[in-house]
Amino acid sequence: MFEDIPVDVGVIYEGERIRKNQMYVELGGPKVDKKFELVRARSMDEVEDGKITIIGPDIKDMEPGSRHPLGILIEVAGKEVEEELEGVIERRIHEFCNYIEGFMHLNQRYDIWLRLSKKSFEKGLNSFNIIGKVLVRLFKAELPFIEKIQITFITDPDKVAEMYEEALKVYEERDARARGLKDEEVDTFYGCTLCQSFAPTHMCVITPQRYSNCGAISWFDARAAARVDPKGPLFEIPKGECLDPVKGEYSGANEMIKKKTLGEIQRVWLYTAFGYPHTSCGCFEAAAFYIPEVNGFGVVHRGFRGQTVNGLTFVAIADSTAGGRQVDGFHGISIEYMRSPKFLQADAIGEWFGKPHGGWSRVVWVPSEVLERVKDFVPPELLDKIATEKDVSNVEELKQFLKERGHPVVETWKEVEEAAAPPAVEEAAPPAEAAPAAVPAAVGAPTITVGGAGIRLILKNAKIYAEKVIIKPASSEKG
Repeated sequence: MFEDIPVDVGVIYEGERIRKNQMYVELGGPKVDKKFELVRARSMDEVEDGKITIIGPDIKDMEPGSRHPLGILIEVAGKEVEEELEGVIERRIHEFCNYIEGFMHLNQRYDIWLRLSKKSFEKGLNSFNIIGKVLVRLFKAELPFIEKIQITFITDPDKVAEMYEEALKVYEERDARARGLKDEEVDTFYGCTLCQSFAPTHMCVITPQRYSNCGAISWFDARAAARVDPKGPLFEIPKGECLDPVKGEYSGANEMIKKKTLGEIQRVWLYTAFGYPHTSCGCFEAAAFYIPEVNGFGVVHRGFRGQTVNGLTFVAIADSTAGGRQVDGFHGISIEYMRSPKFLQADAIGEWFGKPHGGWSRVVWVPSEVLERVKDFVPPELLDKIATEKDVSNVEELKQFLKERGHPVVETWKEVEEAAAPPAVEEAAPPAEAAPAAVPAAVGAPTITVGGAGIRLILKNAKIYAEKVIIKPASSEKG
């Protein structure tokens, strides 16, 4: 099938990482503004089967170590090909590109990042024509409902920029079609294991109100894929019993994720970043991260290049949640999930708990670009209370901003302080030693400051394991 291809092609190469010093050329990626991959369903007479077109410089025309914009347009046709399948076929670009020895593909849609290794280039993988041939054969072999396929690779910067805008419109139209249906209205969810080559303990649970983490597959997309390719990486999950409607725990989802991760993950809560949060691979569009100093969440997307309000970059935050792990307070998500009424539903506070889009009451910082994209789905009363990189640059400034704007999380600071404050004492007691103790932080607990007239105890979101705990009068700190 691939005898004429100069490098090996097979599942064995999935998950291969190509480091900077190993790469011949980089296509797309975080340092390139415009890049995309797009699949469009066409009529039979609009597609020339097997045709591969290159607009702009080919690989052999690129300088070693250089980076370039890239657009990949795949047009497919067939009796069973329909618009609903576009997103699913598009997501398989990631899988099939990674079958090619020395060719790495990460992410999806407008976030793609590809690298070609020096070794594979030296073996003869020096043209998009070769990559196109591999993709044509894999798509037709793995998805036999595709009767005709043609592929266009675009590296000309002006053409990429032009088609990038068109691609964004298509993505938005797809996402809009999927809104409206509720999780409670269906009996079946869907699972996706496309990213398990990079994260073996990850499985996406796709519901009407919770998109795949990569942002590329809706519930409708997954349903269509499972119907035409029942043995593929997208499959049905019988919803089963609803064990917790607020956190989003379902017996069927628990059973399936346990099976697909070989028992590594036992439970998943779909609407929270605490407890048993949804796992993440590394392809997520954005990540929610807990900021204990203010008892709220920040959200940062892949395209954000600076430091977030807590001083971490997207890469550092992504490393904290990627790899199929469940990490309290770190949560890989799609941008579309931020538009869902179920977004961080279980983490809502005060009067917002139980309300549609109430999870926004816990969000305190979002990059301005993302906030602009999702603002129509943020409760109007909260929109001006959420800070961006244009408003604050560190946690202290964030605290002040939240106080001035009257963000709902500010009330939780008062509640914690009042609940934790010890009664006043008339006389200071001598220093006392306590027995050895281990004091773990509670799941999802905010930074807590306990103040009183007698003693002062400050816990800052830490697990403390100490042989001794010595309590001194606050007055002894003076003089």
